[in-house]
Amino acid sequence: MFSLQNVQRPTVYACLFTLQKCLRSICSKRGQFDYDLIVIGGGSGGLSCAKEGAAYGKKVAVLDYVSPSIQGTKWGLGGTCVNVGCIPKKLMHQAAQLGESIQISDKYGWNIGDNVTHSWETLVQNVQNHVKSLNWGHRVQLHEKQVKYFNAKGSFQDKHTIKLTDNKEKETLITGENIVIAVGGRPRYPENISGAMDYAISSDDIFSLSKPPGKTLVVGASYVALECAGFLTGLGFDTTVMVRSVYLRGFDKQMGNLVAENMRENGTRFISSSVPTLIEKRLDNGLLRVEWKSLENGNVNEDNFETVFFAIGREPEIRYLQLKNAGVEVDIQSKKIIVDEFERTCVDNIYALGDVIHNRPELTPVAIMAGKLLAKRLFDGSNKLMDYNKIPTTVFTPLEYSTVGLSEDDAVEKYGEDKIEIFHAFYKPLEYTVGEINANQCYIKVICCSKNGKILGIHFLGPHAGEVMQGFAVALSCGLTYDQLCSSVGIHPTSAEEIVKLNITKRSGKDPHVTGC
Repeated sequence: MFSLQNVQRPTVYACLFTLQKCLRSICSKRGQFDYDLIVIGGGSGGLSCAKEGAAYGKKVAVLDYVSPSIQGTKWGLGGTCVNVGCIPKKLMHQAAQLGESIQISDKYGWNIGDNVTHSWETLVQNVQNHVKSLNWGHRVQLHEKQVKYFNAKGSFQDKHTIKLTDNKEKETLITGENIVIAVGGRPRYPENISGAMDYAISSDDIFSLSKPPGKTLVVGASYVALECAGFLTGLGFDTTVMVRSVYLRGFDKQMGNLVAENMRENGTRFISSSVPTLIEKRLDNGLLRVEWKSLENGNVNEDNFETVFFAIGREPEIRYLQLKNAGVEVDIQSKKIIVDEFERTCVDNIYALGDVIHNRPELTPVAIMAGKLLAKRLFDGSNKLMDYNKIPTTVFTPLEYSTVGLSEDDAVEKYGEDKIEIFHAFYKPLEYTVGEINANQCYIKVICCSKNGKILGIHFLGPHAGEVMQGFAVALSCGLTYDQLCSSVGIHPTSAEEIVKLNITKRSGKDPHVTGC
């Protein structure tokens, strides 16, 4: 007599899984799917799309699974922004800003005393408490909107079938009429530097470090690198940034240089035109010995650090997806998914959003908006597309940098140097005066089309840059011209009013420093 007791359990599971796969395939071919929409990825874009889809009464599922970082860090639902990006970064930036305020508070009459200390452990605990509250909030919202949540990895079996694998390696198949890939990206590690993956951390780890980072080497000059180096310096840690080539690649070159110059004047050290070649842990004191090579003269140098932090870019998190099974194409160089203006891949029912798609801005609000619009097109008959032009963003370095529209280099390349006019000014925020804060790099630049005065780009370097730029970004999206800008009444005394007061062009060669009201 045949008995299941005589069959090994893995064999039974394999048979049941095969049977389930066949049944799912038959149902799919009949047009019967488990879900109207399956979203792979629980970050900002994926959650936005899922909740919007559910609002139209559709049956929606969200898959989200966080593979541990190379150093073992994990987190909850919400994606990069909530857990290891925008939210904890801005809170730590705020902590550093408070430290600067304390240092100058005596000039405003406050008697703080000499024994001012900072607790890294308290900061991390409170930041992580807030992050966990956001994780829980996302779970609650999905439940309230009747979106099925799976804490599992998803991989394609075909264009409509997804295999779920949970943390116990249990496998389940589900089918979806429409599938959205929103898995985001993860920090890139160098493959040719000995010790990098053994000892270095990334932005996946910095916001939850259980002990202070101490003397830190930040490798990279991206916005992640400079933001993190900025708040580490502001919190009192000895911080060095190793730069291969340019600061803030992809942003306006002049503004990137000013950001770095400000950081340098306020205590962050920079090692230019260099790359690390070796990281090893010293046996005598546990420090990390780093060797690096100058790209200018080939000289090799070394120093010891407590923490080495790589911020050299990000890669799409597509390794588990098995995209070939569904026929989804990726760009050869970026490894990101190729989509059209509808966020649709080369497969008619599969879409992609956010940081995982090729040649799109890697920004949380962009992914959120694109997710909502996609759901409206799928389920509400909308034909509105995501506009990826004129997207505002802010780099939260110690002196914040906010921008919308074209950089100077891009404007010159697109229109020609003789077809654009650039208005600019160095200014000093009022709140920097009494406190005697360095304002050498507080700078504004507005790029205009010479022919019709239409504003092509705005760049602002100064305090509260993101708050300043949001309104100007709305105006720019409505076709703002220089005449309209300079005819606006400024709010006095603010840094924002310096934008509407701009009247000196780069071409004129006049001194752009603001000297008074």
